[in-house]
Amino acid sequence: MSLSDKACVTGIGETVYMRGSTKTAFELQIESSLKAIADAGLTPKDIDGVIPIGLVSGTADDFIDNFGLPDLRFSALIPHGGASPTMALQAAASAIAAGVCKHVLITFGRNVTAASNKAGARIHQMPQFHFVTEFEYPMGAIAPAQLYAPMARRHMELYGTTVEQFGEVAVACREHALLNGNAVMKKPITLEDHRNSRMIADPFRLLDCSLESDGGAAIVVSAAPQAADLRHKRVFISGIAAGHPDSPGSITQRPDMTSLGIAKAAPRAFEMSGFTHADIQVAEIYDCFTYAVIRQFEDMGFCEKGEGGPFVAGGRLRLGGALPTNTHGGLLSQAHVWGLNHIVELVRQLRGDAGRAQVANAKVGLVTGYGDQGDGALAIMRGE
Repeated sequence: MSLSDKACVTGIGETVYMRGSTKTAFELQIESSLKAIADAGLTPKDIDGVIPIGLVSGTADDFIDNFGLPDLRFSALIPHGGASPTMALQAAASAIAAGVCKHVLITFGRNVTAASNKAGARIHQMPQFHFVTEFEYPMGAIAPAQLYAPMARRHMELYGTTVEQFGEVAVACREHALLNGNAVMKKPITLEDHRNSRMIADPFRLLDCSLESDGGAAIVVSAAPQAADLRHKRVFISGIAAGHPDSPGSITQRPDMTSLGIAKAAPRAFEMSGFTHADIQVAEIYDCFTYAVIRQFEDMGFCEKGEGGPFVAGGRLRLGGALPTNTHGGLLSQAHVWGLNHIVELVRQLRGDAGRAQVANAKVGLVTGYGDQGDGALAIMRGE
């Protein structure tokens, strides 16, 4: 049975994105959840499935207690870092298509800008990072930029990918963030600013790296028939798939460090949707690092392997370009909420509600997720 068009995203919600929030991660999660439910035209008691995401996320029981859910029929935990929101879309669509439930809440909250919550400390709590204890940790690689930098450097050595091409991704995201009132970064940047930003982990400079920010985001996924009676026009999940990288889990020990799990997911998602690459009008690509955007375009088949650098150059990713990408600013310039904000933005685009960042006549788009060891997920969505 295909999942195509069985489920729709009917509600979206976000808190203010910022640094130094005084609210807990769960408070931010609850706030964004209530906004998403209201946006759909539902009440909390209509929710019969919940997928909380994140290390400090509330559990299904927390949502039963706080929302008074009378009949929760489905819950799930998806521990794949930034791939989790898009993988959660797949789980929600599967549960809905199977008739288990009708309205699934996918929700995330994050407060990480306190000194005790820095990235290097947080990843020690994540079970998948045991893969790096043998080779990477003893060499002092403890933060994400250090762990993923070898992939980017290898790609540069094999294919001639350049710093300027990384910068194209960063500048496009920043330009889009400046059109978004709910974005952390509000200062324009140039390719020269990118090149001159301080080195974090060669080849990643400061402006190659996603933000540390606080906030919450949530979406409601509903069965297509029920979605027809709700507040907004339907945004269908037409194709969706997930994939995992090749063994071993340690990135630096793989035969091909430049291969990601999304390469396995993309053909399945496109086949399910019935759309081609030429049909995609807007893309929200998980951008933990600029290199990850380049690599995902290759793995999804928008260009050949090794050609991702030239593909993103020349303004292609900017509004008015051939494939506007991360029209909200992405993790690089809007906020880091594990990419759930990417799904929120795609829904806005396909509703025609994206304001100054709206892609004209956008009807078909895609969103990706990127997990900690290279897990990948892809959803192709269409507006009604």
